[in-house]
Amino acid sequence: MLEPDLCYRALQTRDRRFDGRFFVAVRSTGVFCRPICPARTPRSENCLFVASAAAAREAGFRPCLRCRPEAAPGTPAWAGTSATVGRALRLIDSGVLDEGDVDALAARLGVGSRHLRRLFAQHVGASPRSVAQTRRVLFAKKLIDETDLSMVEVALAAGYTSVRRFNAAVRGAYGRPPRDLRRRRSAGAGRPSELTLHLTYRPPLAFDELLAFLAFRAIPGVESVEAGCYRRTIEVDGVPGRLTVRQAGKPRPRPSR
Repeated sequence: MLEPDLCYRALQTRDRRFDGRFFVAVRSTGVFCRPICPARTPRSENCLFVASAAAAREAGFRPCLRCRPEAAPGTPAWAGTSATVGRALRLIDSGVLDEGDVDALAARLGVGSRHLRRLFAQHVGASPRSVAQTRRVLFAKKLIDETDLSMVEVALAAGYTSVRRFNAAVRGAYGRPPRDLRRRRSAGAGRPSELTLHLTYRPPLAFDELLAFLAFRAIPGVESVEAGCYRRTIEVDGVPGRLTVRQAGKPRPRPSR
């Protein structure tokens, strides 16, 4: 259960420890934000605090373009409150509802679909289907912002079965078509064979110590740690590639709301 007074204090101070643990839906603007949003702090009576982005979307609020809820760290507020909900969320995050239905998800979890919906209403504040839809549209927004993928590629990568559904979902969530959301990128920002994503986290992160841990346990020929980066070979649908993880330097600029 979220405590409004505690949440509002975290919002006032933009406390990064609460980033991703709850979202604030602002009644006066119709937008929902992360608690670290740099926008002017709304009046407390205009704030509705929810445990998930899906709950905010289900209540009719649209994502903020300034603090970007799709970029919030994981570990949502409902983690650990229900083992069944936690398993369901992991399965939804892997895309099981992109093609399947809630009944099939409930059967996989060994519970009835009505009971699963009750658990989601209690712990998440939104239905499983709404969680899946929100996951898709927020992930699509992240790909639009952070990659050079075409809109067709973004739609397929985010789990949409058609570009028409993708366009409708993004327009419904953000009130504008996908192409209007793409920020200007510098020419030659990346090679066509590269895909760059930015992963957020709650500081502090002992990145050097993490690299040392991985370097000691690296699998020869598969993993390596060098020049402040972790690298490993991967294969996706039979296509080989290389994954590189490095700590970003300066904070990235945010678009206007």
